[in-house]
Amino acid sequence: MRNSSLWLTAGWLVCAAFAPAWAETRTAHVVIAPSDLVWRKAPPSFPPGSEVAVLHGDPSKEGPFVLRARAPKGFCLPAHTHPAPEIVTVLSGVLRVGLGASVDPSKERLVPAGGFSAMPAGVAHWLAIEEDAVVQINGVGPWGIDYLDPKDDPRKAGK
Repeated sequence: MRNSSLWLTAGWLVCAAFAPAWAETRTAHVVIAPSDLVWRKAPPSFPPGSEVAVLHGDPSKEGPFVLRARAPKGFCLPAHTHPAPEIVTVLSGVLRVGLGASVDPSKERLVPAGGFSAMPAGVAHWLAIEEDAVVQINGVGPWGIDYLDPKDDPRKAGK
């Protein structure tokens, strides 16, 4: 009987020690219904015509993030790289994705709704929207986009 009391006491002490961590996890729990997404104009690093909704974290800061991006048919992100891996799930629509320093339809892959793409950091790639699309991007910040050809960078347009 004495041993069971000892184990019960030890169990409570372990629970008490981890309670602050569990409480922090509970307060950080996020649930967002599709109707509650807040869509905003995409950052200046994206060509005009796309929107983003940040679901978790902050892509501009250190740490994990999840965002959704939507763009119309015909939207194109010219050849670029990212400083960290980019994990993309196509929620709706169809993407055309290719590797390399320039858009080359002979090297593209179609990624339909439900499809997935994982791009390592620093790998040159491009994408075009074949059909109005919504994608979810998971990554670790700070996240960014570096265009291979400076003329493709919308942040430098008109400069």
